[in-house]
This record gives sequence, structure tokens and C-alpha cells, in this order.
Amino acid sequence: MAKSDAPKDPAAKGKLKLILLLVGALLLAVGLSVGATWFLMHKPDEAPVAEEGHANTKPAAIYEALAPAFVVNFNQNGRQRYMQVSITLQGRNQADLDALKVHMPVIRNNLVMMFSGQGFDTLAASSVGQEMLRQKATAVVQEVAQKEVGKPVIDQLLFTNFVLQ
Repeated sequence: MAKSDAPKDPAAKGKLKLILLLVGALLLAVGLSVGATWFLMHKPDEAPVAEEGHANTKPAAIYEALAPAFVVNFNQNGRQRYMQVSITLQGRNQADLDALKVHMPVIRNNLVMMFSGQGFDTLAASSVGQEMLRQKATAVVQEVAQKEVGKPVIDQLLFTNFVLQ
């Protein structure tokens, strides 16, 4: 067997090196993108699952609708006006909400008295008046809950329907 003494083309050798270098760079880029994707997809959750008994976790919200809706009339400049409000209470403990249901007649009475004392123009002018009314109503319910149950019980009172006529 004789070795070939013919000189190889140096240009072909340079092209081969260039192709191998490009293939290597492409494989490296694909490997890096796959690795980065895998790292990001298998990243642990940002918020660790809290164990029961930790004070920093808030229980899920529980909603309790008050039925029937509240209807209040106003006498404005000799003209009869009406307001209808549907209310839902937001709490965090079902047992506390159940204890508050016993005192629903007092709550409904206090809310009706508070609603009827409002000015129609204030409520009809903007949503700011309605938001202030919602905050006052929340305070009324929390006051009754504090007095009767020993704690505020509800986080907030929500208007689920608000009609002025």
C-alpha cells in the first residue's frame, strides 16, 4: 500500500474547518436555549406553599348575599326618588358569618336607617359618593358584629347592584 504523496488542497481544509466551527456554534446555541428553557420551566414557585397555622396567610374569602335588596325612598324637592341596593358581605370565617346571621334584623335596620339619611344628589353625582356610602355601610355592619359577636367578622361590604331613580 502506497501512501498518496499528492498535496491536499489547503482551501478545502479551510472550508472544512469553517463548516465544523459553524456546526459547533449552532449546536452550542441550541444546547444553551434548551438548557435555559428547561431551567425556567422547572423553576420552583415563587410563593412557597404555606402550612396551616401561619399568621401571614389569609383564608379564602367567603361571600354572603343579603336578601332581599334594600329599597330606600328619598324626598327631593317635592319629588319622590328611590334607591335599590343589593349587598354581599365578604368574610373569612364561615362560623363567624353564621353567628352574624342571627343578628341580621339589627344589621338590616341599621343599614336602612343609614341609607335613608343619605342625600340623593351626593349619590347620583359620582361614584365617590357611592364608595363613601359603601364604606359607611361596612362600618355599620362591623360595629354590630363587634358588639354582638366580639369581632368585626366581615372584611368589607360590597354593592352588587346599585340603582338610583
